[in-house]
Amino acid sequence: MSAVPQPRAESPDRADAPAPDSRGSRRSLAAALLLGAVGATVVLIASRQTWAEGRAAIPGGSLPQSVSGGDVTGAPAALAIVGLAALVAVFAVRRTGRVLVSALLALSGAGIVLAAALGASDTSALDEKAATVSGDPSATIDALSRTPWPWVVVGGGVLILLAGLLALRHGRSWPSMGGRYERDGSPRASRARAPRDPERPEEMWKALDRGEDPTGGAPAGDRPV
Repeated sequence: MSAVPQPRAESPDRADAPAPDSRGSRRSLAAALLLGAVGATVVLIASRQTWAEGRAAIPGGSLPQSVSGGDVTGAPAALAIVGLAALVAVFAVRRTGRVLVSALLALSGAGIVLAAALGASDTSALDEKAATVSGDPSATIDALSRTPWPWVVVGGGVLILLAGLLALRHGRSWPSMGGRYERDGSPRASRARAPRDPERPEEMWKALDRGEDPTGGAPAGDRPV
């Protein structure tokens, strides 16, 4: 008779090596977190910088005026906060909820890009300042100059948009905050209960309530009086 072939033991390196899908899931997760966090930070910082400068004509001369991104439009900073909230919420929901939150993250980035691009050429905030300091509602800004900060905001919005697209593409394989789920989404094995100790006082009282003899003899109801 031929000997029964023994199953080959899997090498420790191969047994412990993560699956390719698992590695790809972790990489996409890390990339989305990095892109979303950096993008939101860039948008919030750049929105507070000076976007445009000019001079307002007044009787006897002119006054320098400048506006920040928040003066031009508050949409990028607000959408950056929405994007950060959506980035965190991606891990608190699953299935359809995760898809919706991922879409909100992507839309936040797209909205930042659009609002900053439009604000880069908007002079209404500077004109309002010129009208205020000159006392003439029809006054405008002269010697207008712009800074690169609006386009920095556009870049931050692109990063948030990419994070949302990654979440839409790979978010189904990412872990969630649920305590009963492992990284691969499978439920954890429930903890086995410790065996009962019949010598413990509470267990002895429970046995007497059931009509049993905790010492191992006949049931309490069957013992002779």
